[in-house]
Amino acid sequence: MSRAAIRYAKAVLSLAQDKNATEDVQKDMRDIIATIDSSSDLKMVLNSPLIKSEVKLASLREVFKNTGDLTKKLFDILIENKRVNLLEDVAKQYIVLFDQLNNTQLATVTTAVPLDKALSTLVLAKVKELTGNEATIENVIDESIIGGFILRVGDLQYNASIANKLTSLKRELSN
Repeated sequence: MSRAAIRYAKAVLSLAQDKNATEDVQKDMRDIIATIDSSSDLKMVLNSPLIKSEVKLASLREVFKNTGDLTKKLFDILIENKRVNLLEDVAKQYIVLFDQLNNTQLATVTTAVPLDKALSTLVLAKVKELTGNEATIENVIDESIIGGFILRVGDLQYNASIANKLTSLKRELSN
């Protein structure tokens, strides 16, 4: 994460706090991340030095026409400063700062099948026990782990996947 992205995210968060719009901006940032992640064309437009700034701004305004004024101002500033390629990083950093502000954090749970409601509740309770903070869950589906789960919260990772256990067993048997 670049220092510039962190500075922009802090500035946006500060403005959002002044306007009591931190949650609205957070929703915009989640939309931005999801959209950029799923669109290689948009990623290419934002990162291309050959595409004019006006075209980039028009593209952002069209793709994200339902975003709030603060988010639109962020687009303007990033375009003006020729830093629009940082948009996704700024959005990710904003979410980290927003979560810190609200004493919550993102828990990424990788499973072979989607989490159900009961399991989500158990994971949230475990995260609170481990970190003392509330969490939001992002469920990543990866069939290669066979079963079990991998929990990642900040720097903490707990791997209880079947694939990991099989790999450990294989290592033990080969020694």
